[in-house]
Amino acid sequence: MSKKEKSAPMEEPVSQEQTAGAAEAEAAEETAPETFTLTREQMEQMEALAGQLAALNDKHLRLAAEYDNYRKRTTKESIYQDAKADTVGRFLEVYDNLERAVQQAGDEDNVHKKGMEMIFHQLTAVLEKLGATIVDPMGQSFDPERHEAVMHIESEELGESVVSQVFQKGFLLGEKVVRFAKVQVAN
Repeated sequence: MSKKEKSAPMEEPVSQEQTAGAAEAEAAEETAPETFTLTREQMEQMEALAGQLAALNDKHLRLAAEYDNYRKRTTKESIYQDAKADTVGRFLEVYDNLERAVQQAGDEDNVHKKGMEMIFHQLTAVLEKLGATIVDPMGQSFDPERHEAVMHIESEELGESVVSQVFQKGFLLGEKVVRFAKVQVAN
């Protein structure tokens, strides 16, 4: 043996059992929960914070549920109002034709005119039940949010921007304009 070999300590061979035991000991140390010592004040403070967290979480869940209900309700109402406005809009052509037919019948006192008038009044009642209101702006000032000016005339008898003639009545459903009134405006 050389001097180097004599001076180096001899290592003992390590068995597999010793390696496995050391690995288990290290794993046990890593998985063992750490323990802390807390004072009563710290414990009370943590409980108070946990209570606040639970209250805020409950408040958040309630707010989210309330918003979801609001969103569903407004979507449903919006769809209903849009469908109602479309329905009223479809009946307006029939309304216009019946109104013209009643006006063209003249002053005659016959059965056909009375029948048309009855149907016209019935249609008007149906539109009112649906919530539609008639806009007849004759003599009122021109409102571009509710009226559509199709003609202008010069008139000294009427004031400026006053509706002088109504060609087609307008209709509202609540505050929403279903159809603008077509009017002639005096300048």
